[in-house]
Amino acid sequence: MDACRTGWVAVALDEEGRFAGADTAGGLGELLGRIPDAAVVAVDMPLGLLAEGWREADGLAVAKVAPHRSRVFSVPPRGVWEADDYAGANIRCRELTGQGLSRQSWGLAAKLREANACRDGGDHRLYEVHPEVSFTAIDEGRPVAWSKKSWNGQAVRRRLLAGQGIVLPDDLGPAGRVPPDDVLDAAAAAWSARRIALGTARSLPDPPQEAAGLPVAIWY
Repeated sequence: MDACRTGWVAVALDEEGRFAGADTAGGLGELLGRIPDAAVVAVDMPLGLLAEGWREADGLAVAKVAPHRSRVFSVPPRGVWEADDYAGANIRCRELTGQGLSRQSWGLAAKLREANACRDGGDHRLYEVHPEVSFTAIDEGRPVAWSKKSWNGQAVRRRLLAGQGIVLPDDLGPAGRVPPDDVLDAAAAAWSARRIALGTARSLPDPPQEAAGLPVAIWY
């Protein structure tokens, strides 16, 4: 699953790893409720917030997708996300880390809280992934050179998925209204979800950090 402008978008795979459908909803909980039989749900959203310091996962993900550093953002501690507004979050981030918080990062606050509330509330099918790390793994350690919003970038990502047996149809139904880069990210998340279900996935870091008894890691 991936967050999108209208909420969330999901791509599902069958047991053989082939495309089995796509869906979209305004809320993550609603979308999760439609897939009760899914063994693993990989979501492109930080899961697990530390009490202090920066997460190891994000620094390791930056190294994986280098030189495209801007594709990964560092996730500050839990206290930052508990702020009421950007100004408060920025101040709290400086207090806890010595660095400020970008407005772009704060823009994820609502969906980040939503995803963590789902997992913290007991849906432990949820695992954090980063699509660009997944695409890098699919292409044997080579990050995609083109932006995911560009024609070339989307063509390359769609080809990489097809090479893994994930052939996205031209008509996705209601999910087809979602921007293409979000659908591609959801499909890459589904590739990682299948690897997690099969026990062949790897994590950044390995072993994961922990917060509130749950893993803090990016899986691919």
